[in-house]
Amino acid sequence: MENETQNSNVYGAYFAPLRSGDGVKMLVDGLSSAELEFIPEHWLSYPAPPASAHTALALMYCFFTAAALIGNGLVIYIFATTKSLRTSSNLLILNLAIFDFIMMAKAPIFIYNSAMRGFAIGTLGCQIFALVGSYSGIGSAMTNLCIAYDRHSTITRPLDGRLSRGKALLLIAFVWIYTTPWSLLPLFRIWGRFVPEGYLTACSFDYLTNTFDTKLFTGCIFIFTYAIPLLLIMYYYSGIVKQVFAHEAALREQAKKMNVESLRSNQNASAESAEIRIAKAALTVCFLYVASWTPYGIMSLIGAFGDQQLLSPGVTMIPAIACKGVACIDPWVYAISHPKYRQELQRRMPWLQIREPDDNVSTGTNNTTNSAAPAATA
Repeated sequence: MENETQNSNVYGAYFAPLRSGDGVKMLVDGLSSAELEFIPEHWLSYPAPPASAHTALALMYCFFTAAALIGNGLVIYIFATTKSLRTSSNLLILNLAIFDFIMMAKAPIFIYNSAMRGFAIGTLGCQIFALVGSYSGIGSAMTNLCIAYDRHSTITRPLDGRLSRGKALLLIAFVWIYTTPWSLLPLFRIWGRFVPEGYLTACSFDYLTNTFDTKLFTGCIFIFTYAIPLLLIMYYYSGIVKQVFAHEAALREQAKKMNVESLRSNQNASAESAEIRIAKAALTVCFLYVASWTPYGIMSLIGAFGDQQLLSPGVTMIPAIACKGVACIDPWVYAISHPKYRQELQRRMPWLQIREPDDNVSTGTNNTTNSAAPAATA
């Protein structure tokens, strides 16, 4: 019974603060006074997690890092070296791949900390980890918003809504400029700060310190880097879906009037129309954005305005895992299922056995599909 009680205390570190610290190593044990200044007071009452927790997270991050760096690296390489793919819309996809790439490029800091079972890399490593995470996380969200705007504009206004190269570069510049203050202000402690979180192996902005400035910063970063982009993404993608199905309905109505089965020439009955692929990609993108950043958004709000006892070290690691997982999936959604990208990948790496048919088949929706294909097919 005594052994069971001890095990319960150790594994309880995942979800509950320590009730009794007798003989149990604490999460902050071994840290210097200078390092303790960077640790929010909330984490001081928790015991150190079992070594198996650190090992499992390190292995998981190794997998995520390999998948994200290879997937996004391929996107960057193919899009940057293939002239036919360097379209205005694809510049946004390239920018997203860069953000996802650097998001996982910082993972070795986390893996090293996990291997050493704590805050091993020190304050400087923590600041670098959080800075890169802020740029890549907020940058990915804003680039998703720009891609949604581009696809909505291209599909709903096929004649004059196509993105020019200059406008695409302007949008990319806007993303980096918009992301910068949210990243540099906490770095220099002008407003907010970067601190360790969870098992002290990862770092992010401070949402736990009980001060007005911390609460204000958390509320503002939630609204301007999550809530507003999410609402706009949902608006743009709902417009895409509405336009696609309205167009399909018009085609079916016209075919009915002409007494023909379909207006599409050379239509393969088993193949999905490009419009349906666009609609599915739109819904997938919206879902991924919500799935990846909603846990972190909710966690930060709970930390700043709610019951902080709900946020144990183990619980706070879950949102970070969600964000990293999406960095692995993004290349598949945005580019690897992109017909022209797949054709180029098939040409350069035939051993991958990618079978992408020629996309010159007419879909009967020239104004919509042909204009949207580089940016809106996924």
